[in-house]
Amino acid sequence: MSETLFLTPGLPKAARYAELHPQLEALTTGETDRTANLANTAAALRQAFGFFWVGFYLVQGEELVLGPFQGPIACTRIRRGRGVCGTSWADARTVLVPDVEAFPGHIACSSDSKSEIVVPVFKGGQVVAVLDVDSDRLADFDEADQAGLEQLMQLAATWF
Repeated sequence: MSETLFLTPGLPKAARYAELHPQLEALTTGETDRTANLANTAAALRQAFGFFWVGFYLVQGEELVLGPFQGPIACTRIRRGRGVCGTSWADARTVLVPDVEAFPGHIACSSDSKSEIVVPVFKGGQVVAVLDVDSDRLADFDEADQAGLEQLMQLAATWF
């Protein structure tokens, strides 16, 4: 596959995720470098949806450490249970936040971030990373994002 995404303008979110998934799978199949696959996934999500920030945090000991991302500079390390990312890791579940100002303990890497969704990546029943997606609009994420991103993170789990 070439490094070009083919995206149909005007598709609803669920259909956009369905269109993106096989393209990401084709792009990453045969590539053994995790960083390359995570980087292309972050870039593809940002391109397909116009998200403000898309990136991965990787579990290293008792911290999440910044991995490949697209967007403004970000927090480098996050403790387990802290902020949206740390909560997703600690609870081993997707966390969808319509208004980051209303989330207790939110870590503000950027004041432009208004809503957020964090999806864990599982390997062997353990969280090995989280996908963090921020929007500069309130309540920008919904069940279609959750379902689409969770499916994509099943693909990402194969790179760990």
